Amino acid sequence: MPIKKYKPYTPSRRFMVWYDFSDITKTKPEKSLTVFIWKTGWRNNKWRTTSRFMGGWHKRLYRLVDFQGYDKCDIKAKIVSLEYDPYRTSRIALVAYADWEKRYVLAWKWIKVWEFIMNWKDAPIQAGNRKQLKDIPEGMNVFNLEVTPFSKWKLIKTAWSSATIAWKDEIQKLVFIKLSSWEVRKFNQDCRATIWELGNEQHKNIVIWKAGRQRWLWKKPHVLWKNMNPVDHPHWWWEWHSSIWSKRWPKSFSGKLVAPGIKTRKSKKWSNKFIVSKRTKN
Repeated sequence: MPIKKYKPYTPSRRFMVWYDFSDITKTKPEKSLTVFIWKTGWRNNKWRTTSRFMGGWHKRLYRLVDFQGYDKCDIKAKIVSLEYDPYRTSRIALVAYADWEKRYVLAWKWIKVWEFIMNWKDAPIQAGNRKQLKDIPEGMNVFNLEVTPFSKWKLIKTAWSSATIAWKDEIQKLVFIKLSSWEVRKFNQDCRATIWELGNEQHKNIVIWKAGRQRWLWKKPHVLWKNMNPVDHPHWWWEWHSSIWSKRWPKSFSGKLVAPGIKTRKSKKWSNKFIVSKRTKN
């Protein structure tokens, strides 16, 4: 997906890099596959802020993307159009099945309009087809990966991301997959995944540049802990502008220790049993 740079005819346009949208084939979404989501102002029923530094938004429609495809097994589908989704970094594709039903799916790399895809066992090994992990050969890249069979939780959904099938254990009925963070996890061989990798690889080069565009994306300016009131953060104004590294107990706004080297992942998280080797990146 190409990107474009702007001439600096205003200070906010200087250094700005944005999408070219030349890969989009349809500008208006499918009306039957959209829904409007009302915003809560990031507050609960007691009017307390539950998500900091978030607020303000541009009106948008949520596209109902089909991540499972359980009821469309062995039914051919044709790519009708490639569209932009304001809720995602990746593109979405509108597909029309042989039974005349239309649905949205995540768009993969090098996707082409009017090509055909299929789910389940009869689907060939090609980009965009969704199959069980036991039917996908080793070394193949996948995305939209199930955590457990027939679950609604999926992995690998952001732009230009993928996981690699490392090896299989047919005796234990497990498939070992190397994630983008280089973490190796084991999955049930009946879990489904989509072959290939997600598109929109130029998303990493996007430069927002001005604060107004961040406000359209629901992001408010961050306030440093050293400038807050005592009720808002343990490191309040009397700490002055000393470095966080000189603090005796660096903490988060909720009082949790966040000193360098302290692990924040829960030691008894339910998915720890699936980790074969921990991540080495980030």
